[in-house]
Amino acid sequence: MDPLFDPRHVRRAFSRAAAGYDAAAALQAEVRTRLLGSLDYLDDRQPEVVLDVGSGTGHAAAAIRKRWPKARVIALDLALPMLREAKRQAGWWKPFARVCADARALPLAEGSVDVIFSNLCLQWVDDLPAVFAGFRRVLKPEGLLLCSSFGPETLSELRGAFAGADAAPHVSPFASIAQFGDALMAAGFRDPVLDRDLFTLTYPDLPALMRELRAIGATNALASRRRSLTGRARFAAAAAAYEPLRDADGRLPSTWEVIYAQAWAPAPGAPIREGGHEIAAVPLSKIPIRRRNTP
Repeated sequence: MDPLFDPRHVRRAFSRAAAGYDAAAALQAEVRTRLLGSLDYLDDRQPEVVLDVGSGTGHAAAAIRKRWPKARVIALDLALPMLREAKRQAGWWKPFARVCADARALPLAEGSVDVIFSNLCLQWVDDLPAVFAGFRRVLKPEGLLLCSSFGPETLSELRGAFAGADAAPHVSPFASIAQFGDALMAAGFRDPVLDRDLFTLTYPDLPALMRELRAIGATNALASRRRSLTGRARFAAAAAAYEPLRDADGRLPSTWEVIYAQAWAPAPGAPIREGGHEIAAVPLSKIPIRRRNTP
């Protein structure tokens, strides 16, 4: 099967965005804050090792290090410039380790991590079951996974505007909440809980939205993307298709769907698969899902 995303493009996009990322990533910061709040599910447990996958500029790793000063916190990211920015968050008084690596191939020992935290990274991954299997491999038995990702309603307005102007895809097809739940169960995680937020951000015009996407590294990373620049005529057609969506304040809306997942690694000795089949099959209807709309 051909890959959906081009990982080299993802790495380059986030490397270019590193220096100015924090200034543009207000939504990412809000989602990070909400996901960090879910660490309360650990109650009084004191993790020894916490892994932040897709750590970006290191704000979550710094917050986790502050929460658990005695824990070993590892910030892992595909883009080395992001990790250089993250060094500023670490400081000399509460340092955390920084590792440049791919979420699809974690360079950690089996059963070595108590908590995996991953904020808005997994939307750039082709094979969620494989990545979750890797997460489960490095988690200790009954370890906690907390992650978030963009869902398929994200940038639906932008996708629709370009669809009428250009046959080439311009917006990534993000995994649904059902696919998230299925992937967690396929990897053998236990007691998954899924949440969903809908955020609506607004912009004065289409160029402003596109500038923000570049600033946060969220450019078109599809392997099948058009390799040449979008022509003026196609961009103008997309902008014209977006115009009727202006709200009462005269601004263009942009929907961002965020999926949150919480799940636990199983007790010691549970295999990920038996005979090539999932060891547990739970319908999505049995997985708790909370839905919220955020203006």
